[in-house]
Amino acid sequence: MESRDSFAKQSINDEAQYFAAVWFSVVLRAGVGFWANAGTGKAGAAARNCAKLTTSVLSVLDKGGEVIELQLPATTPVTEVFQISITDIQAGSFIGIAALPQADGTQIAIAVTVFPETARGVGEGHRPFDLLPNSTMTNATVAEMVANATGRALHVKFKDGEKTVVVPKDVPVVTYKPGDCSVLVPGASVSISAQIVDEKPTAVRINAARDGFKLPY
Repeated sequence: MESRDSFAKQSINDEAQYFAAVWFSVVLRAGVGFWANAGTGKAGAAARNCAKLTTSVLSVLDKGGEVIELQLPATTPVTEVFQISITDIQAGSFIGIAALPQADGTQIAIAVTVFPETARGVGEGHRPFDLLPNSTMTNATVAEMVANATGRALHVKFKDGEKTVVVPKDVPVVTYKPGDCSVLVPGASVSISAQIVDEKPTAVRINAARDGFKLPY
């Protein structure tokens, strides 16, 4: 996965044009409310308060108390992210691993995405990741896997190298599929990529989860 998430967030090339995805919560004030991530233009800022969604505008309140309104075009694509089992990680799977580096050179996973076969090779490689301090993201193919009582030990390979990753059994493992606006219900967890369109901050891509599952990224 790319920084914050490869299937939801575009690279930030210009803060005047793109917004960093950050965590915030949205609850019912008027219209439909839901948990969400969205762009504030302030990388790393976090919001925790209420806002609203109408048919065309999403309003959020960031950590600093600033209300941000995002245009919500009918054409904005929605991707449904859902939890799967750690047993769905198999040798040959192409995965994205958010992790923390360890002193012995291994990585301890924070969250794992198992990519659909159609996304094999997306963002392949190892890079810094902004989920937690010092965290990394590795998009790679599982070359070897050892199951044990505490989770999985993975040896993954990518075009420029390889890593050994420990995946504890309680780490969230997810995948995704095309979705629609039916997933945007009160309490749903979402992440939003936003971009300036016609001089207005606009949601250009949404990831969402059902049934109370909270997105790990």
